[in-house]
Amino acid sequence: MRLLKSTVHPDLSSLDGKALERVAARAIVLKGEEILLMYTERYHDYTLPGGGVDQGENLIEGLKRELSEETGAQNVRDIQPFGCYEEYRPWYKDDADYMHMLSYCYLCKIDDELAENALEDYEINNGMKPVWLNIHSAIAHNLETIASNPKAGMSVERETFLLQKVVTECLINSPLKQAV
Repeated sequence: MRLLKSTVHPDLSSLDGKALERVAARAIVLKGEEILLMYTERYHDYTLPGGGVDQGENLIEGLKRELSEETGAQNVRDIQPFGCYEEYRPWYKDDADYMHMLSYCYLCKIDDELAENALEDYEINNGMKPVWLNIHSAIAHNLETIASNPKAGMSVERETFLLQKVVTECLINSPLKQAV
């Protein structure tokens, strides 16, 4: 899968030492300019649904599971690779010196009706909920969150970059547009 972007957190002075590897699968589900996202009240941002791939699970299995758990999506299909976003982040536990995170993003389709989701406790406590939103509104909202919150962090920057990439490659005269 193509690398969309690689970022290193400014607090990391080097990538020497032991890395904690984390692999995530994220879904891009479009209906015209509407996109299925997760809104997180705690961080006041919009993110692509998805998350960590479990040990022994492949990326597609992880994508389907995460998308279903977070949004209640049914019949995930027509899955196509979009790209990978790589991050190097500080890690504050003794088992590693930093975290190396790879977010594999996939375009896919789902049934129109969402079933009940199955959020984890921390997701419920953070006020996460699935929403359909105009992608341009989501980008504007996230940019405002970044501008107004100095602690916004790498996650909202990643998500905003990915949303902008979806607009340029899937919504504006792109060969990928026909794939959506």
